[in-house]
Amino acid sequence: MPATRPDPAAPLDGALVRLRALTEADLPALFDAVGHPEVFAGGWGGGAAAYREDYAAWADFARGYLPWATGNVYAVSVREAADAVVGTTTLGDFDLRNEATHIGWTAYAPRVWGTGVNADAKLLLLSTAFAHGFERVRLQADVLNTRSRAAIERLGAHPEGVLRHVQRRADGSWRDTAVYSVLREEWPRVEAGLRARLDAARATPVR
Repeated sequence: MPATRPDPAAPLDGALVRLRALTEADLPALFDAVGHPEVFAGGWGGGAAAYREDYAAWADFARGYLPWATGNVYAVSVREAADAVVGTTTLGDFDLRNEATHIGWTAYAPRVWGTGVNADAKLLLLSTAFAHGFERVRLQADVLNTRSRAAIERLGAHPEGVLRHVQRRADGSWRDTAVYSVLREEWPRVEAGLRARLDAARATPVR
């Protein structure tokens, strides 16, 4: 089947989380969740120098950083906590001709690091991508972002290499990007691993 962009307005419901279109009204809650120095220190938004302590400055940054016009930008919320927003993630860079897309721009509240939130969100996004005819899903991280790289590797994504000096970080230094992918033929294995991780994680409620 030819690849098609998923409806950006359609919510995705998982075992632990719900993904729905991020809106301007969500920005205060998203700031509370991810507006922390440690989130930026890990590489989100261009690195530590992109951190903004003031909400207005942070909101201006988020409006420019997230690919609102070209990607499916989601708010990530916890279903058992009154759909409290705990982060954001995006399915974007849609290349319909070559059936390729990219999961990225992902950040979570530090309190949900190490829980099943990321596994559930990735399960939803990968399932959606392959159900819409994509052959390859790319994931990537700054080479210095060891947390994100470890999370991608735990998914079972295949390492493709490091692209050198692909963009500037917020502090002006050059970023090298570690690139990974999941192909359609690899998806059953990756899916099984994610479901096993979710089964284990659901024993501990996420608040």
